[in-house]
Amino acid sequence: MKEQTKAPSFWDALIPVVVLIALLAASVALFHDDSSYGPNQIALLLATMVATIIAMKNGHKWLEIEKGIIKGISISLGAVLILLAVGALIGTWLLAGTVPSLIYFGLKLLSPSIFFAASCVICAVVSLSIGSSWTTAATIGVALMGVASGLGLSQVITAGAVVSGAYFGDKLSPLSDTTNLAPAVAGSDLFSHIRHMMWTTVPSFVLALIIFLALGFGASGHASSARIDSILSGLEGTFSISIWHLVPLVVLLVLAVRKMPAFPAVFIGALLGAVWALLFQHPLVEKLAGHTDLVSSLKLVWSTLFNGVTIETGNSTLDKLLSGGGMSSMLNTVWLIMCAMAFGAVMERTGLLRRLIQGLLGAAKSTGSLVAATIGTCISTNILTADQYMSIVIPGRMYKEEFERRGLAPVNLSRSLEDGGTITSALVPWNTCGAYMHSVLHVSPADYIFYAFFNLINPVLAIIYAYLGIKILKLQPPHVHSSTAQQ
Repeated sequence: MKEQTKAPSFWDALIPVVVLIALLAASVALFHDDSSYGPNQIALLLATMVATIIAMKNGHKWLEIEKGIIKGISISLGAVLILLAVGALIGTWLLAGTVPSLIYFGLKLLSPSIFFAASCVICAVVSLSIGSSWTTAATIGVALMGVASGLGLSQVITAGAVVSGAYFGDKLSPLSDTTNLAPAVAGSDLFSHIRHMMWTTVPSFVLALIIFLALGFGASGHASSARIDSILSGLEGTFSISIWHLVPLVVLLVLAVRKMPAFPAVFIGALLGAVWALLFQHPLVEKLAGHTDLVSSLKLVWSTLFNGVTIETGNSTLDKLLSGGGMSSMLNTVWLIMCAMAFGAVMERTGLLRRLIQGLLGAAKSTGSLVAATIGTCISTNILTADQYMSIVIPGRMYKEEFERRGLAPVNLSRSLEDGGTITSALVPWNTCGAYMHSVLHVSPADYIFYAFFNLINPVLAIIYAYLGIKILKLQPPHVHSSTAQQ
């Protein structure tokens, strides 16, 4: 029974985390770039076993822990469905010529010297418009990665620019789920929350753009015109390229702006890509199918939805850019997410996570240290529970009363939740967001973390603001009096 359990000690809470860190470090040391294709999942499951043993020592029953694991995994099922739909979308958009057309026009229009900064801005505008960093990365982000390859620019820096822009837009968009979740948890108003976030978010984004511009000027001499011409001719020789092939992208963006849920919107985009492939890419579809009849073409498009597509143009660089996708390409990420959510669920359900960060409240004496503790807790929760939403909800519940007791307006808490939770989720390889970005951009968060400048600068700037007392709002007098009277 629950009343028979005893509170975990600090060491109880710390041991599973130490074990996980040690196992993940060993995984990277032994398997290198292949660590996320199985070894990390085993590390997470072993750490889950350690946390389970400690919880059972403290009186928790296995059935209770199992229910927590099932509930934790169920939280991620929405993300899993979106992942599968995105896999299908990438496959059909490659076959339909949507992604190839984006790469083609990008190579024609984007200069290497401004490419990184332009990529960041483009992703920011799209994400701000639709409120989804995931959709932005899976569409515009995938195309920009292809353009970067064509221009001979760093894939890792490009991934950092895509992630920076996508999360800037996601963080400030009133259409974003996290932008609505944070004020709901903290008790603030949505648009007050967005206005208050701009004080830390906009300067962080401007600093990131300056760095991307500097990196772009330094990389401007790396592009080869012969290389670009080769890719352009390869695209023209393999696909029908035109502005009409961007219609699936436009439809998806319209559906997102009209607030259609992500899974049906993305899957509709995938199906539209399949239709576009049949309508506009006859020679390619028939060539890949090996037959000219309609049944063979339908079979090929159907298989693209679940197994992706392999394109052979004679240009190895282009072949790599234009091959992939399919739901099956996301299964490894699904496995990683399920293992990570199991670990986070045991830590949260059995009180180990709360005990681990309980001491932060006692150490947070000033407003600056309270905000720093909140942001630190959000980052830790992203690491330990592997879920962006948990990194907002758990710290929000923990610190809400303390912010009120100190007479601080709820917007301070909601902003801190986003400064620490929303944007750092993509930097953790086993977090749902980090795993997703790895799946669509094919660059590990462990690599692009050094170039996701916006995501790195924002939490630091927020803490500096808090210690300097910049834009730290107090509760209105009636609330302050009420709070004081209750002390």
